[in-house]
Amino acid sequence: MAILIGDTAPDFTAQTTEGEIRFHDYIDGSWAVLFSHPKNYTPVCTTELGYTAKLKPEFEKRGVKVLGLSVDKIEDHEGWARDIEETQGTALNFPLIADDGTIARQYDMIHPNADNTLTVRSVFVVGPDKKVKLKLEYPASTGRNFDEILRVIDSLQLTASHQVATPVNWKNGEDVIIVPAVTNEQAKEKFPEGWNEVKPYLRIVKQPGA
Repeated sequence: MAILIGDTAPDFTAQTTEGEIRFHDYIDGSWAVLFSHPKNYTPVCTTELGYTAKLKPEFEKRGVKVLGLSVDKIEDHEGWARDIEETQGTALNFPLIADDGTIARQYDMIHPNADNTLTVRSVFVVGPDKKVKLKLEYPASTGRNFDEILRVIDSLQLTASHQVATPVNWKNGEDVIIVPAVTNEQAKEKFPEGWNEVKPYLRIVKQPGA
């Protein structure tokens, strides 16, 4: 059965480059990003892991723990990590799971009719409540946009704390939308500085806390 947004992220125990972890314990009240790689020593994955390592301060600033997954052996991860540091200029600084395919299948990262273990490039953002907040899938040939993943996390964290939604192409600090469930009377209390009512259902307001 496919994992949907709002489902509890399946728990698992796995060997990683930073020792054994249990996923739900690893989250431990934080947000988390779990993203998969087809296998070790693939060129696109090498660039992705290097860039994600460079973004670690950005993830930490948002209280997000990152966890990579490759359907390959733990003994091969060490050599690949050296290649990542050599070619991308940043050492691997988050756990990389050595999966035998069990977790990849648990998270529907492998098509059931596939003849091999190659995963698609899946991304799951999981909240502190262990619920899936976002899922993205890319074909194996296309590298992911981790700047976009950070943007979505900003939106998820903002909208989890305030009764707002973020419009098209929104970036942190820009105006947001008051959700329809909030009446104008309630909005006066929540947003005392006022808002721009384009339509009764489209009320633009300054981002809370910006």
